[in-house]
Amino acid sequence: MGKERGLDGPMGNQPLHAETLMLGYGYDPHLSEGAVKPPVFLTSTFVFRSAEEGKDYFDVVSGRQPAPPGGAGLVYSRFNHPNAEIVEDRLAVFEGAEASLVFGAGMAAIATVILTYARPGDAILHSQPLYGGTETLLMRTFAAYGIQAQGFPDGLSEQAVGRAAEAAMARGRVSVIMVETPSNPTNSLVDLALLRRVADRIGQAQGHRPLVVCDNTMLGPLFQKPLALGADLSVYSLTKYVGGHSDLVGGAVTGARAHVQPVRLLRSAIGTQLDPHSCWMVGRSLETLSLRMREASRNAEAVAAFLAGHPRVARVHALGFLPQGSEARRVYEAQCTGPGSTFSLEIKGGQAEAFRMLNALRIFKLAVSLGGTESLASHPASTTHSGVPAEIRERLEVTDGLVRLSIGIEHHEDLIADLAQALDAIGT
Repeated sequence: MGKERGLDGPMGNQPLHAETLMLGYGYDPHLSEGAVKPPVFLTSTFVFRSAEEGKDYFDVVSGRQPAPPGGAGLVYSRFNHPNAEIVEDRLAVFEGAEASLVFGAGMAAIATVILTYARPGDAILHSQPLYGGTETLLMRTFAAYGIQAQGFPDGLSEQAVGRAAEAAMARGRVSVIMVETPSNPTNSLVDLALLRRVADRIGQAQGHRPLVVCDNTMLGPLFQKPLALGADLSVYSLTKYVGGHSDLVGGAVTGARAHVQPVRLLRSAIGTQLDPHSCWMVGRSLETLSLRMREASRNAEAVAAFLAGHPRVARVHALGFLPQGSEARRVYEAQCTGPGSTFSLEIKGGQAEAFRMLNALRIFKLAVSLGGTESLASHPASTTHSGVPAEIRERLEVTDGLVRLSIGIEHHEDLIADLAQALDAIGT
């Protein structure tokens, strides 16, 4: 029998691109009756060929033994299953990581990482704003367990981050630095190289370097790769761009094996694994991820340009419109290869004017979430960030007049026409 075809290596001297590898990497059709696409493995448990094999597999999934070359065997779908392993392999390739894990939601990924590395009495240093769910998790849930959070609103200033680091160390051992860049919903940036320097200084001061965790949902894995910029772990809501069709909920963590393995063991213990069908859907979506993100980004640039010149719009928080020569522009050009397609705009007036504009939209759907094929619009201050104290929202520019747009793959001229008539409706 000739050598089996596959996508697990280079093509001669040509390393294969992620876009190509998403179509077949990590899957052997001959193990699944020749099916060109992976089937959905709807099973809770897997058969061992011998008692000895069962013992060996359990030693691996429990962390007592390292995985052998080629990976560990399958035991139980809370630990691992084929659909998860295929998607994890492909996510790691796209991110340029050694390992990846999938979870039942983006918040499950973030919570499992923090539970792995933080202990009562510790402090978490974090950027602001964060996704509203992450803010609530840090300020309320983990605070109730004795894990304190110390935020910094300016992720571009080494002085500001340094002051926040000192305040965090005064509250306890800093075990995790949690950042989101660009942030949701204002697209503020965090300098990841700066954060790594601060993490190293904290490590020297307290004898333990905190783990740098970056929420890469807004741009990754196509337009930003945090692991190459100094982050230890990159986390995702797969619900957003990776899933990309607003029909699944999932999360992921990527990073070095040494950082990912403890998270894997806790995921197995508390059951935050992603189910086979959702994994299959993520695998489907990875095949078109680059196409979708690039098209949506082109649309967003056209829409943002229209809004930036509209008299009813006070400001557009879009990465492509960062002032030349600014520190934010420097960091954007150093960290990102594209602006993405989610941004916010400040409507002149306040909540009443923002609501009139939102209620007049016809193509845009009023819904939270982002990164789908369809365009969405939302009001962060009254929805996703309503749990954040008003004074913090105001400081972070999450105002009552702020509207977030997630631009999809419709024709950009139609989206502009919809926004034009909705903005006109503010005055009627």
